[in-house]
Amino acid sequence: MFAKILIANRGEIACRVIRTARRMGVRTVAVYSDADAGALHVEMADEAVHIGPSPVGESYLRGDKIVAAALATGAEAIHPGYGFLSENPDFVDQVTAAGLVFIGPSAASIRAMGLKDAAKRLMEKAGVPVVPGYHGEAQEIVLLASKAREIGYPVLIKARAGGGGKGMRRVEHPDDFSEALSGARREAKAAFGDDRVLVEKYVEKPRHIEVQVFGDIFGNVVHLYERDCSAQRRHQKVIEEAPAPGMTPALRKAMTEAAVKAAKAIDYSGAGTIEFIVDASQGLKADRFWFMEMNTRLQVEHPVTEMVTGTDLVEWQLRVASGEKLPKTQSEITLSGHAFEARIYAEDAAKGFLPATGTLHHLKFPDTAPEGASMRIETGVRTGDAISPFYDPMIAKLVVDGKNRQAALEALGIALSQTEIAGSTVNTAFLGALADDADFSAGDVDTGLIGRHQQALTAVPPPSSEIVAAAALAASGAGAQAPTRDPWSSLAGYAHFHPMARRTRLRYGQDDILALVSMRPDGRFQVALDAPYDSALDLRAAPRLARWPGHVTVFSGAVGYSFAVPDPLARADEIAAGADSLRAPMPGLVKLVRAAKGETVIKGQPLLILEAMKMEHTISATHDGTIAEIATEGAQVTDGTVLVRFAEEAHG
Repeated sequence: MFAKILIANRGEIACRVIRTARRMGVRTVAVYSDADAGALHVEMADEAVHIGPSPVGESYLRGDKIVAAALATGAEAIHPGYGFLSENPDFVDQVTAAGLVFIGPSAASIRAMGLKDAAKRLMEKAGVPVVPGYHGEAQEIVLLASKAREIGYPVLIKARAGGGGKGMRRVEHPDDFSEALSGARREAKAAFGDDRVLVEKYVEKPRHIEVQVFGDIFGNVVHLYERDCSAQRRHQKVIEEAPAPGMTPALRKAMTEAAVKAAKAIDYSGAGTIEFIVDASQGLKADRFWFMEMNTRLQVEHPVTEMVTGTDLVEWQLRVASGEKLPKTQSEITLSGHAFEARIYAEDAAKGFLPATGTLHHLKFPDTAPEGASMRIETGVRTGDAISPFYDPMIAKLVVDGKNRQAALEALGIALSQTEIAGSTVNTAFLGALADDADFSAGDVDTGLIGRHQQALTAVPPPSSEIVAAAALAASGAGAQAPTRDPWSSLAGYAHFHPMARRTRLRYGQDDILALVSMRPDGRFQVALDAPYDSALDLRAAPRLARWPGHVTVFSGAVGYSFAVPDPLARADEIAAGADSLRAPMPGLVKLVRAAKGETVIKGQPLLILEAMKMEHTISATHDGTIAEIATEGAQVTDGTVLVRFAEEAHG
């Protein structure tokens, strides 16, 4: 076994690897960028090496710096985690050329599966079923459009390199093919440095089911059953589970055999995932699944497999990479119970899942697992850490298991309702709504479920009068107490026989709320609210809430209602651009400008494309008007930057 390894990654996966390595007595080296100097993975590791500025291209994607750090610290092997360089065969070559061990598959295996089109041709030769489509080298638009017509619409354009939904477009009609192709190519080029695509038949009711495989250098390959990752938004996974709901013995046998066959076809060693698309329009059948791609690394959702098989896949990675045989044979790997993983992100579900930034002023996960379940929290952040625009905005993975699917799902809902995060917009309310969705609860899930139910899943009910009153009470002592002190003591100085009242203002969204807070002789607090609440409430028990600079967040189930607390001494800046301008909803890069200064545009017309976290977001006109100013291509903008300003006469 290795004495010391370097982890070429950050965040929760780096912390995850460190925990297993520590249990096995293996020392760890972390690497970090400027933005991560105080990160949790840096604190947890035995050693840490700075590798560059915050942008990934200058730090976490610099294989030369990472290899140099490993050599300088005496590490014997490098664990890539997932993302970044984990599926880069050139990096594997760099590692091995330096005399180090890459904890993962060979460069040849990664290359064999790295390009979706070549991988599918290889799988066809190995007898693994693949989705009907065009996987050839020619990339002329005329040819691709012709192939799309042959396949039959709807079709799916997919980047041949990479994954995570980037460079992917669904096309319903031939007239939309050209624009969809251009968007997919731009996104693929930005994310993977390769704008080539493949075109496939779009399956009408697709289930995304994948099989965890593991191989060693002695030619042994096993599977650890399947995971269902069909709950997706924007082609990215949201809640994963194991095993797949509704799985039949016949389909499991066919799918796991195909997965093992695929791994053996490339002499695979290490952890890998064979992803399949399944047509669920007529139930799960053994002849209705097709190979999509192979992820030649550990997956984000690997904990659900660990939960239901009782394994530690990171330990397996270390053992296999150090030259040992697989820890278990196929007959020794059993399936027990059911597990869910919910990905908690800093994102605004109501705004199309736009990534968010901010400081995690309050971060609290459940202290114990719900009754009858077990739970683990995979995170790389702590209270006070910032969500940076430079990296994926994942905050944590909440993983639970139970004796069956229903028990595990109930445990997931309870755990989400006990999770408290303030300081950034997060998706816990959305996750809670999805866990409670009737179709999802029944196991009737496919990749289009979230899209079909998105309005209901992302709708947050307005705060009740009780929630507003609690926020007002907590805010009433904002000028006199620190955010960490008990907000319920802020009125302790009120006279019992001559009650004093304190006027408090809050803002929720666009609503200004005025409240009058007083303390009653019996120790209760009375909060009188103006319109639209028009109520007076008596409060005694403290609800779940968090005070943070300029804000109060009150938690109700999985929803966190955040109220701004205006500073009464600060002069409000009411010079808002309003409808006369469009501002950046998040930090990003102006990738493409589709209008010009002086041009007259109509409502809904796309004006520019903002790239943030390697995803493209179209900024469209909110009304008819004439453009007075527009951002330039290549401009790096921050949250709130004016992108488009309209001429004043637009509203005349």
